[in-house]
Amino acid sequence: MENNPLVPVNGEVIEIIEESKDVKTFRVKPEKDINHLPGQCAMLSLFGVGEAIFSISSPPKRDYLDFSIKKTGKVTDILHQIEEGQQLGIRGPYGNHFPFEEIKGKDLLFIGGGIGLAPLRSLIKYALDNRDDYGNLQLIYGSRTPEDLIFERDIYKNWPSDTFKVNLAVDVESPGWDGFVGFVPQYLEELAPDPKNTVAITCGPPIMIKFVLQTLEKLGFSEEQVITTLEYKMKCGVGKCGRCNIDDQYVCKDGPVFYLKELKQLKGEF
Repeated sequence: MENNPLVPVNGEVIEIIEESKDVKTFRVKPEKDINHLPGQCAMLSLFGVGEAIFSISSPPKRDYLDFSIKKTGKVTDILHQIEEGQQLGIRGPYGNHFPFEEIKGKDLLFIGGGIGLAPLRSLIKYALDNRDDYGNLQLIYGSRTPEDLIFERDIYKNWPSDTFKVNLAVDVESPGWDGFVGFVPQYLEELAPDPKNTVAITCGPPIMIKFVLQTLEKLGFSEEQVITTLEYKMKCGVGKCGRCNIDDQYVCKDGPVFYLKELKQLKGEF
């Protein structure tokens, strides 16, 4: 029997990972399977406080869900105070998903900024789980400072390999940092990845996404080779509140994952 997306499922927080000074990953074990796909979101409820929608940053086929949450407001402030063993409500999954079937056989270029790496992580881990289905992988990821980089175990240890390049950047000079200093779109242009047989997937602050999309086109990526997720615009998750709409599209129902070609057909700002 499928989950009713309007009825919360109980889940227990089994692990909390401190990713940075204002980002924590909450590993939640639901009492029954949520059956999400890479790129989808879910609503977390903290009883007596409120609820908010977040990307699921873990891949499918786990007995847990990861939610990597930045401390930004009422619900997230309280979430950052809870401890392992806390019960949460989970509704979803919501939205569409990354087209992991369509992009089989392609090289995958992931471009993330700040907390925007969270939704990309679900697809990265899915690609690693199904390694023979995809070509080479590359991640270009940036944050304000080295201390703001998240998923350190992944970006420094688990992911880098002969077939998975990890390129890191920070916005400002920091003591001990010998990597790239500058914004993600600048680093993307400097690295100039080859668009041949490559699909680019990006997520981050809206201003970053805007200039990343422009840079990808400058590098020769077509509109059919570029995918982004606009999960930051999602609110209710079920297309009722109208706060996520762009033109005639509802991000929570028609997205949050879009090809650049689809976004260019819309009249609204994204």
